[in-house]
This record gives sequence, C-alpha cells and structure tokens, in this order.
Amino acid sequence: MFSKELKKEIKLTLNLAVPIIIGQLGVVMMAITDNIMVGRFLGKIELGAAGIANSIAYLIASLAIGGMSVVAPMVSKCAAEKDNSVIKELFINTLLVALIFCIVLSLVGVLVFTHFELLQQSPIINRTAPGFLFYILASNVPLFLFLALKQFADGLSKPKVAMVITALGLIINGIGNYLLINGKAGLPRLGLEGAAISTFLTRIFMLILLFLYLRNSDTFKGVFKKLEIRVNLRLAKEILFRSIPGGFQFFFEIAAFSIAIIMMGWISETALAAHQIAINIASSTYMMATGFSFAGGIRVGEAWGKRSIKDIKLAGFSAYFLVFLFMSLCSVLILVFDQFLLKLYIDDFEVIKLALPLLSIAAFFQLSDGIQVVGLGVLRGLADIKLPTIITFVAYWVVALPMGYLLGFVFGLKSIGIWLGLLSGLSVSAVFLYFRFRNLSKANSLRKRFNAS
Repeated sequence: MFSKELKKEIKLTLNLAVPIIIGQLGVVMMAITDNIMVGRFLGKIELGAAGIANSIAYLIASLAIGGMSVVAPMVSKCAAEKDNSVIKELFINTLLVALIFCIVLSLVGVLVFTHFELLQQSPIINRTAPGFLFYILASNVPLFLFLALKQFADGLSKPKVAMVITALGLIINGIGNYLLINGKAGLPRLGLEGAAISTFLTRIFMLILLFLYLRNSDTFKGVFKKLEIRVNLRLAKEILFRSIPGGFQFFFEIAAFSIAIIMMGWISETALAAHQIAINIASSTYMMATGFSFAGGIRVGEAWGKRSIKDIKLAGFSAYFLVFLFMSLCSVLILVFDQFLLKLYIDDFEVIKLALPLLSIAAFFQLSDGIQVVGLGVLRGLADIKLPTIITFVAYWVVALPMGYLLGFVFGLKSIGIWLGLLSGLSVSAVFLYFRFRNLSKANSLRKRFNAS
C-alpha cells in the first residue's frame, strides 16, 4: 500500500512528532492541571474563574506560541543547507523577537487585567478571576522565552530535550498546585491563586533548565561556540514578519474559542464550567495535533533546504496521514469515555449534563481540527504564511463565531449552538488549507519558490 520511501518518512515524522507532542501538550496541560485541581478542591465557581482566566492568558500567549513556531522550519532548512553561521544568527535574533513578544503582550495583559469587568461576566467571576489571571499572565514571560529556545532543539531534530523538561515541569506544577491550593507542608493556603503561582514558578524553572542544557550540551556546542550577541536587523525583521502572521494563525482559532467562553458566561456559571471542561479535553488533543503540525513543518522545511520536490510531498502527506489516524482515535476515545473524562474534573450533575453534548461535538471536530493545524504546519515549512492567515481569519471570525452566536442566542440552542459554530469554522479551515498545500506542492509551484528563495 505504501512505498518504502513513504514508510520511512512516516517513521521519521512520527519519531520527531512524539517528543514535540509531549512538549506541546505541556503548554496546555498546566492549565488543565490547574483546572482539574481547582475544580476538585475548590468548586465550580473557582473552576469557571480559573477557566476564563487561563483562556484569556492563553489567548494573549497564542500570538507568541504561534509566532515562535515559524522558527523551527527556518532552523531545519539552514541545517539541511549546512549553514551554521545563519543558525547562530537565528538564535540571537529569535530571542530578540521573543523579548518583543514579552513586552508587547505583557502590556496587553495589563490592559485586560485592569479592565476585566468589560468581559461582562457574573459579579462573583469578576471578583474571583483577576487575582488568578495576574499570575498566569506573568508566567507567560518565561513561557515565551522557553518556546524560543525550544525551537532550536526541535529544528535540529532534538525534541526530546524539551519533552523531558516539560514532563518534569508538569510533575512539579501538580505538586505545587496541591501544596499551595490547600496550604500543605507548612505553606500558606492560597486557594485559587496558589494554582497560578505554582504555574508561574514552574515555568521559570523550565526556562532555566532548558537554557542550562543547551548551553552545556555537546549537541548544541556548534550553536553556542563563539556566539556573538549581535542583532541582525534584516534577520530580526524576517523572523518578526513571519512570526506575526504565524502568531495570528494560532490567535484566530484560540480567540474564537475564548470568545465562545465569554459567550458561555452570558448563559450561566454552570454553562461556563461545562464549556471549560469540554474545551480543556478538546484542547489537549489539539495540542497533541500541533506536534504533528510542527514535525511536518520541520520535515517540509528540511526538504525545501535540500530542494527536493519529492521529499516535500512525502513530508506533507506523512503529517496529514499521522494526524488523521491520531485524531480518529481521539474521536472514538472521547465518545466512549465521555462521562469518565468529565468526572475527572468535577462531580456536579448539572455541569456534567451540560458538558456531555459539547463533548460529543468535540469528538466530531477532532478530524477537522487536526487536519487544519497540520495544514498550517506544512505550509509554514514552505514559508507560506500570509494566505493561510487570511483563511484562518475567515474560518473563525466570519464563519465560526457569527454562526455560533446565531445558533446559540437567536435560534436558542445556547451552548450547543455555540459549539456547532466552532465545528463549522474548523471544517472550513481544514478544507481550504489542505487544497492550498496541494496546489503549492505541485512541481511547477515549488520550482518557482526555489528560484525566489
């Protein structure tokens, strides 16, 4: 059925994707850990507050998370071309771009924090959420720098480094949550804010650990040896001009889901909690799918560096094939274990009753979500960023959100209507991004891109 070359490419993509998946999962798993522990130890009001605060912070962070992801394909392309001098310049200038993201997005976070009441949530959520939000926004700074460093490990096909550090961070964060929420081991009982403080400290620890590893590892001595802290404005602009639309690709989807959370708050605190649990579960599978996306982008970037039309097609198809299999499995697991998954978060009949149909819709949009995020990744490997950004904007802000509002509030489907709108946007994005890659991977189109680069 599959040629030897395709089987080899699938294996290479999978070996690269699995550690990236675990690393990417760590980004969202900290929020999931916060939500599970808050829901179990404190209740549905605190769960709703933590959920909306995490969603806002993640929405702001999405610009940097998506933006930084353009760097790994650039690194893999330079590595294929054996251009170590450019890799060194990429390292310094990527950190500069990450610092720009830290400053600009922190200012955005301050504005949201000081005007939280504009989100029109219930009075109790308005009182409870801002304290948690403050520390989660602060934790975005070490997260952005960690992701910038991670791009070089991933781009040089060494993703296990960040995977191990992320796994260790998740364990530390879980322990910190338990101790600070409940005031154990002689620590003060901080309740909801304790979970956010634990995430903040854990992300600082992860950043320091990754930097020390890269600085002292033999694998990365070629990058750090005779490293000069010198800004290359041309390269910095190139990274920034790629990362901004790359960030907005990620932002438009995350923003649509965050706006959906705000709309849920207009319905009730119970609907907000139900949505937060269902979206947490869907987010975990999505972040795993981004592992296939980033791996596909790195493999396509490497093939582009070799100027191999055949390898570009193989890399793209392999990423699509793997994410299709993975998300199909996730769909089945969500449908089979829906009640079990929900009860991990909270044992509240009303919340679970509202969350069950949402989780069923989430099971159906797994395929669309996986296919569209891989589409973004493989196109990023070809440095095709602007048109995919427009596609994601239309899919989520012209299709998903208006349809969700229409079905939810005009036709009275409430939470189910909002989620059906999200499903429609994901499907539109998946279809158009797939055909975009299919057209660009044709021989004539690739030869033109080779000549232009």
